[in-house]
Amino acid sequence: MISNISSVFKNCRKENRPALLTYIVAGDNTKKKSLEILKSISKYADILEIGFPHNAPTADGPQIQNSSYRALKNGIKLKDVFQIVKNYKNLRNAKPCILMGYYQMVFRYGEKKFVKKCKEVGVDGLIIVDLPWPDNKIFSKLCKKNSITFVQLLSPTTSRERMKKIISDSHDMNYFISMLSTTGGKLKVSPRKIIKNYDKIKKLNKSKNTVIGFGITKKTIKSLKKADGLVVGSALCKGITETLKKRQNPVIKLNKMVKDLKKQIS
Repeated sequence: MISNISSVFKNCRKENRPALLTYIVAGDNTKKKSLEILKSISKYADILEIGFPHNAPTADGPQIQNSSYRALKNGIKLKDVFQIVKNYKNLRNAKPCILMGYYQMVFRYGEKKFVKKCKEVGVDGLIIVDLPWPDNKIFSKLCKKNSITFVQLLSPTTSRERMKKIISDSHDMNYFISMLSTTGGKLKVSPRKIIKNYDKIKKLNKSKNTVIGFGITKKTIKSLKKADGLVVGSALCKGITETLKKRQNPVIKLNKMVKDLKKQIS
């Protein structure tokens, strides 16, 4: 049976465009607001990445750290993250959801219990930033057994040999980190170079969907259209920060931002 994530990529290919993946932190700035944001942006996004807030994120830049800080300050717990996903996935036109976070939280919760809970609330995929291949082999199999896509990460410094092994072990989506940076950094690499690196990955296995993330904004997204999917996160977290400063409604702002991003790649 084809997974929800695979069918998104299939449909986007038919429409001759990349999938648009959005990222927000669960509970930013409140549980209620983040659910409203998910409902609002899912009209234009194809896959929703939802971060579980962490107080020591190794890959997240200042924008996502601000989002996590707001969520943690408001008392968000892992059980609340699951509840937000469950409430969202109960909607009629819900899009696939990928939970993104750090291994320590999974480990403390218990791997089997965590994956079981993900399946129960309707999580379609998992990105565990600090659980690289081959250390993630057992966890990845556990996800597969529960019909959850475990997303493997690939970076510009991953060797060809290692990349081959990661891709052959991967499920139906890989995540290519566009540059050596934390999230939200300015694109230090030209989009042309990113696509060149991306093409090398695709040559190894054309059938595996590979998305590009890190440093993608409204300005740069169009030049990366060739990818199977593109992830925008920090720009959206920054959008939430700006609206809160101005005492505006982040739901309206993010709806417009995601609509504009979609226009760039359609």
